[in-house]
Amino acid sequence: MITSVMFDMGGTLEDIYVDDRSRLEAVERLMEILKGNHLDPGVDIPELSRRVDAGWERYGAYRDSTDVELKPAEIWCGYVLSDFGFPRQTLAPLCEEIAHMWEVTHYHRALRPRVRQMLEGLQAMGLKLGIISNTAAMYQVFDILQEYGIRDFFRDVTLSSVTGLRKPCTDIFTVSLKQLQALPGECIYVGDTVSRDIIGAKRAGFAAAVQICSKLTREKDSGVRREFEPDYIVEDIYDVYPLVQSLVQTPNV
Repeated sequence: MITSVMFDMGGTLEDIYVDDRSRLEAVERLMEILKGNHLDPGVDIPELSRRVDAGWERYGAYRDSTDVELKPAEIWCGYVLSDFGFPRQTLAPLCEEIAHMWEVTHYHRALRPRVRQMLEGLQAMGLKLGIISNTAAMYQVFDILQEYGIRDFFRDVTLSSVTGLRKPCTDIFTVSLKQLQALPGECIYVGDTVSRDIIGAKRAGFAAAVQICSKLTREKDSGVRREFEPDYIVEDIYDVYPLVQSLVQTPNV
């Protein structure tokens, strides 16, 4: 019996992509925040961008090999801005602001069309809804759900930045299951990547894993050993609603 549906955030409920304009804007905003708090990097925008990219590569190598998410202060002080030697006592209190800014500026984000109608349909079926998201900011997902006007649909929002665990680690799925008071065999998970979403949900024993591709899917899944494949693929996020309806009506799911 299906009782719950959980979703990834970026790339699933919302469209997300990066381009040259968003990259530049994020670095410019970072420079403003740093200089506004008496932390002058002493470099121009292109060099700041180069060093930030190198810092993210270092952090990416760490988190992708461990499935661990550090808090914003550890990410920005210990990795992304570590080349600059900023005093930790000055930089650390700014790191959540920086992390939030980066998530909403470096990435173009927009709620996918018909998300609300899809969620309303699932909610009307009496299903419990949740989110499991990898994010390097503590509060950005909560804030943007509120901005989109869909926060109240979700009984649980489990974030890697809060738990310290990243998909595809099964433990972050278990945290959400515990908070929703659901069993894995009763749950469907919807995400845009095989590497994080499909593999993680299948390892955790979910009844079904559904993929909807995003503009970042190919990049995130590049070179990944496909331990599992999605049970279903949808082109439009609204299609999750009739798909779940059919699965709920199937006795052996």
